[in-house]
Order: sequence, then C-alpha cells, then structure tokens
Amino acid sequence: MSDAVEKNPWAQLKSFTNARIALGRAGNSLPTAPLLAFNLSHAQARDAVHQPLDADALRREIDAAGFATLGVQSAAPDRQHYLRRPDLGRKLSDDGRALLAGYGAALDDAPDVVFVVGDGLSAFAAAKQALPLLEAMRPRLDADGWRIGPVVVATQARVALGDEIGELLRAQVVAMLIGERPGLSSPDSLGVYLTWAPKVGCHDALRNCISNVRPEGLPHAAAAHKLHYLMTHARRLGLTGVGLKDDSDALAPPAHAERIGAA
Repeated sequence: MSDAVEKNPWAQLKSFTNARIALGRAGNSLPTAPLLAFNLSHAQARDAVHQPLDADALRREIDAAGFATLGVQSAAPDRQHYLRRPDLGRKLSDDGRALLAGYGAALDDAPDVVFVVGDGLSAFAAAKQALPLLEAMRPRLDADGWRIGPVVVATQARVALGDEIGELLRAQVVAMLIGERPGLSSPDSLGVYLTWAPKVGCHDALRNCISNVRPEGLPHAAAAHKLHYLMTHARRLGLTGVGLKDDSDALAPPAHAERIGAA
C-alpha cells in the first residue's frame, strides 16, 4: 500500500522556521499530525489570552533576583472587562494609584528607569520572559549608573498603563514589558515599550517598541542589547519615539548579530 500522505517538496525548509509550511496533504485535507498540532497551537493561544497571571509568584521570583517590586491592577476588574474595555486597562485602579502616589512621594531620589511587567494579552509571556530580560539588563544599567526603581507587576494591563505608573514614580523613562497578542506559533512573546518622560496622555508615536522577545524569536540577551541602546540614546536626546532610531544592529555583539537580523 502506498503512503496516504503526499509529501511537500518544501519539507527540508521546515527546520528553519516555526511557520506552518510543507504540511503535506492527505487527499483533500491535512494529515492528522499537522491538524492536531494546529488545534493544540490554537488552544495554547486562547489560554495565553485568558489564563490569569500569577502576579504573586512572579513578584516572588523577581524579589529573589534582587529587585524591589510593587503590585498593582488596572481599572479593569476582571479579564472580561479587560478584553471588552481596552480603555480600562490603560489606567490604574484607585488602590493602585494611591499605592504608587504614596511610594513616589516618599522617594528621596526619583528613579531613572521603572520597569513595568504587564500581563497584556499573554500571561505566559510575562511569566516566562520578563525576569530573564530584567536580569540581562541589570549589569548594563548598573555599569552606566542608572537608578532602577521598583519593578511594578501589573495585571489587566495595556501598554499605556506604564505612562501613569512612570509619572507617579517620577521616573525619567518607563519600560513596559508586556505580553503580546499570541500567534499560533508564539503564545509567549513579550513586547517592550520604552517611553521617555512618561505621563498620562502619551501617544504611541512617543514610544519605541521591541517585539517578539522569546528564545525562539529575539533572545533575551539580544533584546537587552537593543533596549540598552535605546535607553542610552533616549537619555542623551531626551526623547523616545519617532525621533529615536534603533541602530543597535550595527553595534550588535557577534554572538547575537545573526539573531538580531544582521545580513
């Protein structure tokens, strides 16, 4: 009996990508294995969106790594409101605002940078990628004399939530590390949004973004290289966004140049 699955001539290219290529055919449909893999990936993407972030566990891990932490929630009371009312995810709850306002007012020296870890649309990403990136950033920032504020772990968070957090903590710059909308091959991708002089009302043109931070995408060390470059030049220029170009690839360490995208 002949093999019922018709092989795809691109099969040899599959080892170079997680994209769904060269799946083959079984009659007019997909073979069983790729179909089951697709269904699994779809379920993982849905779980990434709906599964809550264990913020207490993440804070314990970050604390154990030597960072101070604070925990807040946006004005979205639960996941359903978060998904249906994006505006609520962009502002703090009353309790969170009071906590950060008191903390910021009590600081003798305002921090240069505040990192916010938000669940966003993938709690998996925040739980898996944020701490390795923070640990990769710390020696770079310590060497340059940056004062690092408390890491704020925020639930039901949208990108703009970092603006209010940074403003209340009087930070020069805020870096929002947030779970990206999951794809079928990447349910745990982290995005990083950098905003100079954060305050309520900042728009997206004032930010720089680093996307797909994960071992299978942009590795943590390579992402830290990019973020450090952007932060260094943001401090020199006093801005982020469209006026700050990411030329870090030209300075990429050889070990990471290929993964960052050098020719």
